Amino acid sequence: MRELIEARIVELAAGFSGTTKYRKPLVGFVSAQDPRFELLKKVTHAGHVLPEDILPGAKTVAAFFLPFEAEIIEKNRQGAGVAREWALAYIETNRFISEICSTLQEELSAQGIKAGFVRATHNFDEENLLSFWSHKHVAWAAGLGTFGINHLLITAAGCGGRFGSLVLDRNIGAGAPPIPAQGCLVKGGRKCGRCVENCPTGALSLEGLDKHKCYAHLLKVAERYSELGLCDVCGKCSVGPCALQNF
Repeated sequence: MRELIEARIVELAAGFSGTTKYRKPLVGFVSAQDPRFELLKKVTHAGHVLPEDILPGAKTVAAFFLPFEAEIIEKNRQGAGVAREWALAYIETNRFISEICSTLQEELSAQGIKAGFVRATHNFDEENLLSFWSHKHVAWAAGLGTFGINHLLITAAGCGGRFGSLVLDRNIGAGAPPIPAQGCLVKGGRKCGRCVENCPTGALSLEGLDKHKCYAHLLKVAERYSELGLCDVCGKCSVGPCALQNF
């Protein structure tokens, strides 16, 4: 079943009909009872829910990463502003993640497996900017990557892309997720810091991330690309050396 779910996500990504193009998705699985989910209440916030809260009887969580093609990342590396290609990729991918989850939900239901999911974004409290179900942290629990100083999950395919996840009521032999290599050059003891240098507002520093300062900038970007939808995105912290691959 694990192989079938992974193959289906890869197939759906390859057949996406929108403007955005993706490299091969990454998929990870973890038991819904894994202690890392309780840990998320400490490393994110106490209000972060458990898989059981998304789907009663939860047994397994599948997390996936849709890495953008290199051209989209390169476009957002250029200039001080957010590239339109990056903004469009954000909008299209958020919708596509829900489409992937809905498709899998329907197909798994035909096999007697229930599935639940949370949309890719805008599932957070706008006052404190904390998500009740953080897909990047769920992907961390599933062994897909490590966090960098940019506060993003860096996978074997980098951090230039979007995460989604699906909760299943079937134990599909997830096992212990692998321990990935450290993807952040700075955390690995090497020189970089491009994400801090690229931050257009100074919200990101080696000391941390000022979420409210960051989000105020994202809303300005949303105004610029208002015709695309709610495009509160920047991505300048995710287009450094770690954008395309893990080191």
